[in-house]
Amino acid sequence: MTSLWSDCAKASNLILALFGGILLSTAVLADWTYNGPPYPNAIIQKNDMSLEVQCDRIRFAPAGYEDAQDITEKNGLSFRFLVNGSQEVAAFQAGRENSFIQTVDDYPVEILFSDEADYAFVLDQIAANAYLNLSMVDQDTSYAIFDLKGSGAAIGSLRAECRELDQSATPLEAPEGVVYCGGGGIKRQIEYVIMDTASDEWDARVTVNGNTQRAMTAYSYFGNSKPAKDFVVALLAEDRSEFLIFRNRRENWLEFGDYRYDQCN
Repeated sequence: MTSLWSDCAKASNLILALFGGILLSTAVLADWTYNGPPYPNAIIQKNDMSLEVQCDRIRFAPAGYEDAQDITEKNGLSFRFLVNGSQEVAAFQAGRENSFIQTVDDYPVEILFSDEADYAFVLDQIAANAYLNLSMVDQDTSYAIFDLKGSGAAIGSLRAECRELDQSATPLEAPEGVVYCGGGGIKRQIEYVIMDTASDEWDARVTVNGNTQRAMTAYSYFGNSKPAKDFVVALLAEDRSEFLIFRNRRENWLEFGDYRYDQCN
């Protein structure tokens, strides 16, 4: 009888240990969530802040709109990686010379990296370290500190899906038409074409520096508000970029982010 009770107790302890391990594992990974196609991303939410990592860009929603304004006005954001609460082991400073920073959807700050190697470095550090401190450029003032526990698995899944999408993507034919040039520290050449017939809602193509993607036309972009002077159409790209097309008798131009691009062909 004693042996039977002992065996039952051992079995119960084993079940509890396994169940506890599952709960612990879930808790560690719960802060980071991976979402698959068509727009794969790894995201963490902390109170009223969030950090979303996509295939080619990062979106950061700070606690207040004022912080988002501050980042875009300064055109910079420091990524500081910590192995514990205070020991910094790596850093990357996003700014005008290596990235394009803008607010999207009226609130989050979007950082689009100019060099794939820079973005790969940032993803490596997110996956490998314990904390990420997003702070003001050249200052110790922090916008947010994110716990990176569980980020390795989420970033790994994201990278695998992004590679698969790159390999399976059918190259889009580059548009032929008006070419727009401009930008700030990062120069861009932008073209677009609106198709007469389209099989779905993606009735336009936009090419930025040789990279083409699908877009939707939005002639009523301003809704019930009065459209901006000389506005023609908005192109809402597949990666959620927005291009506003303008035209008058003297000139053609478009607006993308904070910059104006004038016809250059």
